[in-house]
Amino acid sequence: MSNIRNFSIIAHIDHGKSTLADRLLEITGTVPKDKLQPQLLDSLALERERGITIKLAPVRLSYTFNFELYTLNLIDTPGHVDFSYEVSRALAAVEGAVLLVDATQGIQAQTLAHGLAALEQNLTLIPVINKIDLPNADIEGVKKQLTETFGFNEDEILPVSGKTGQGVDKLLEEIVNRIPAPKEDLYTPTSPNVLKALIFDSFFDSYKGVVAGVRVAEGEVPKVGAGIRFLATGAEGQVLEKGYFTPQLTPSDQLKTGEIGYIATGIKEPDLVRVGDTIISASEVEEMKLHLRGVKLEPLPGYREVKPMVFVGLFPIDNSEYSQMRDILSKFKLNDPAFSYQPEHSQALGSGFRCGFLGLLHTEVVQARLSSEYGADLIATIPSVEYIVDGKILDNPADFDLQAQEVKEPWVRLDIFVPQTFLGPVMDLLQDKRGKFSNMQHFGTQAELTYEMPLSEMVTDFYDKLKSISSGFASLDWQFLEFREVNAVKLDILVGGEKVDALSQIVYRPKAESLGRRMVEKLKEVLPRQNFAIALQAVIGGQIIARETIPPFRKDVTAKLYGGDRTRKDKLLEKQKKGKKKMKMIGNVEIPQEAFLSILKS
Repeated sequence: MSNIRNFSIIAHIDHGKSTLADRLLEITGTVPKDKLQPQLLDSLALERERGITIKLAPVRLSYTFNFELYTLNLIDTPGHVDFSYEVSRALAAVEGAVLLVDATQGIQAQTLAHGLAALEQNLTLIPVINKIDLPNADIEGVKKQLTETFGFNEDEILPVSGKTGQGVDKLLEEIVNRIPAPKEDLYTPTSPNVLKALIFDSFFDSYKGVVAGVRVAEGEVPKVGAGIRFLATGAEGQVLEKGYFTPQLTPSDQLKTGEIGYIATGIKEPDLVRVGDTIISASEVEEMKLHLRGVKLEPLPGYREVKPMVFVGLFPIDNSEYSQMRDILSKFKLNDPAFSYQPEHSQALGSGFRCGFLGLLHTEVVQARLSSEYGADLIATIPSVEYIVDGKILDNPADFDLQAQEVKEPWVRLDIFVPQTFLGPVMDLLQDKRGKFSNMQHFGTQAELTYEMPLSEMVTDFYDKLKSISSGFASLDWQFLEFREVNAVKLDILVGGEKVDALSQIVYRPKAESLGRRMVEKLKEVLPRQNFAIALQAVIGGQIIARETIPPFRKDVTAKLYGGDRTRKDKLLEKQKKGKKKMKMIGNVEIPQEAFLSILKS
């Protein structure tokens, strides 16, 4: 117990968490040098492709200090705002955290957000300045930011280079010296015979069932074959295998109080094992004895229930794959508890699922993972947010009541870190997006802007525009505030007089006309021409606010004529006109999937 240290690495995106984790694995000899590769803990192909961490990754390191062997349990975390939930799960399982700041960029939005979250949980923070080997590193400037923002002493701050390994030995020593060992009486004591373990992660294995990543709070994981129970769901399983992460699953005979590892539960129904639940080993007889002694088996304090903020309809391109897609989503939810889904039906796209996400990057990442890891061939609708319409929660624009008396939309608080040279353009963008100014603070050459803004304005192209006008230097963090009343309408798109429900949106009324015009112009570009004219209309209620027409193909029916009277040509053209009119009456416009994908991407 006294030789165990549980810690996490937290930082803003691209500040070098995964590179530092690589050096820790190398210096402690956890991974042989010939097997080391960059971003070793980023196990997903998408993480390597994009160079970002998407999922938390636990690993056990063995480190000898002052002739004594220590077990260091590290949890590497993502840095993007959409994956803050992964960070909260990691922080619930550790006693300390390494707060990493890029020497060239200084404190940014997620540095502040994750640092404050760690302090709220009374974790010990070790401030570290990374990338000190770069020629443009401003070590003294970043030290000043850390002392002013978090109140650290200058001698507490460690300069390191995750790339070259400079200063990483000193960091390992400080992790042992500063981060406290797990306390045996961390939670209410029950019985030394009863296991209590917090589930901080899980994934599905076709042979072992659900494998739960756990932090053992009390007791010891029982031997292989013994029964276990989940307090929240009441489900029962058995220990098929137990062990720790190196970072591969490494079976072990022992997993006891204070340690971080995994339990293969044998449970094949993903919904029965939930992240944040508590695993206990008590049998009914033991529970009865505890009950008679007045001891109640309380669940361990987990973390806040995550709430999806962005909703997208996901539909299989081939409707016969609907049931297969349902199984895929069920298994994927195990791997990503922040993701949610429920069945829905669209007239345009058939049967599919209404899925909830934490943000646009989360939406994009989940779709890419479903495609690459599970082979799911999907089409997605336009992202939308949750509204309260006449007291009822609505997350699908197609269900919006045109006669609604009161509509409320979600508002968020934005904290934006931006160099002072870009303040003007950033504030103009926020004003254009209906943002309301709250506060501004200065940190050296950086400024922190605090605004309130509708979430619906943020889930379109806001993040891309913010990065564009600030040359990539601006960073943001956001938190949900409340629902506020809004003058909103439902914008429908008609193709050939037929409503396409997958393109319906709830929009702010003053912006509805310009959005409707852009939608029909884009549709005109991507929809294939037919043998008859196709009307594209943007409609609010019964009022058409924008229209475009896709012209028909025209066959030269007069090509075979030579000589003769003009009436011969007119007769053929009139006949063609009647045929087109008849074709238009009986022909429905088929919208190809490529056109859908193109309009939804725009």
